[in-house]
Amino acid sequence: MTAPQTLDRAGIAARIPHSGSMCLLERLEGWDAGSIHCSTTTHSQADNPLRTESGLLAPNAIEYAAQAMALHGGLLATEGSTPSAGFLASARNVKLAVARLDDIDGALQVRAQRLSGDDRQVLYEFTVAADDGRLLAEGRAVVVLNTPLADTEGTPS
Repeated sequence: MTAPQTLDRAGIAARIPHSGSMCLLERLEGWDAGSIHCSTTTHSQADNPLRTESGLLAPNAIEYAAQAMALHGGLLATEGSTPSAGFLASARNVKLAVARLDDIDGALQVRAQRLSGDDRQVLYEFTVAADDGRLLAEGRAVVVLNTPLADTEGTPS
């Protein structure tokens, strides 16, 4: 069985480590081996967990993109295997065209394109755009895979 081309929020949440309100993506619009496209309206929700008194600030677009990258990795994983744990190691060349995301009408269109990678790290290019095509944020991100987390004693788990 192959991975589905579209998913709803529940299907996305089942494939990424983010749960509850921290699962920011609502729909997988499509994907292939090199790219992914998701959409969401969670940026406009008053209870968005990333929202501050000042609203949902534009740098949070990186988290939206990172969740799309995590979903992409999960979809690429061999069926029956556990997807590799990934951690956002860096975001570079990030350009923000707006100050806030919560005042953007309609859905956010979140896209990520895998530029290169291996079993240890992956380089993605990402964009977050408004429904009307207006670019809100773009950049590149490195995701490090299969890195053991330190436990509370400070030793690798």
